Amino acid sequence: TDVGIQMLANSIATALGLSVLILMFGTISGAHFNPAVSLVDWFLGRRRRVGLTGPMLGIYTLAQIAGAIGGAVLANVMFDVPTSLSTTARATPATLIAEVVATFGLVLLIVALARTGRGAAAAPAVGAYIGAAYWFTSSTSFANPAVTIGRLFSDTFAGIGAPSVLPFIAAQLVGAAIAVVAAIALFPHVADAAEEIVIPHADVDPDASAVHRRDRTAP
Repeated sequence: TDVGIQMLANSIATALGLSVLILMFGTISGAHFNPAVSLVDWFLGRRRRVGLTGPMLGIYTLAQIAGAIGGAVLANVMFDVPTSLSTTARATPATLIAEVVATFGLVLLIVALARTGRGAAAAPAVGAYIGAAYWFTSSTSFANPAVTIGRLFSDTFAGIGAPSVLPFIAAQLVGAAIAVVAAIALFPHVADAAEEIVIPHADVDPDASAVHRRDRTAP
């Protein structure tokens, strides 16, 4: 019962908090909080020179990891919990498959919203997805390499032990790769959506975007 209540509280806080953060920082960074999503953005837009550039991908990834670690340490301070490495073993065949599924769904959702001109709905949609995936996956849906690294520094029920970190990240990248394949199959000209991921934001390359921008409302 106590574990169920903890999971419910955590999933609600995560869903609502993530939605707020997307709205707060979306116009600054496009709400890129997830290295897997940023990697997909770079991959989809690299040929048309839209979305994140290679150097920006590196900067974003470092910032995402630093933010996740800093957030974990700050949470420990706020709740008077010592900062130490987690000892929670999570990597099992079931949880790794769950991470593939969780990340696949998250990335495909974000790309689909961007490609169909509904990026403005990312905040509630992504928040709802992560809140739901917390329950319908056995891994509680980390679905984010930066979050996975950050939760290494939380020796609580939400933490993840060091031996499980790399397998989780590998599963997340596999899920993101499958999502890219699905997005290319489902949404023609999906590369045009790169500069709108996670939500519409300032152009990374304004000169190129004027040439390659197309109607995002087309199927």
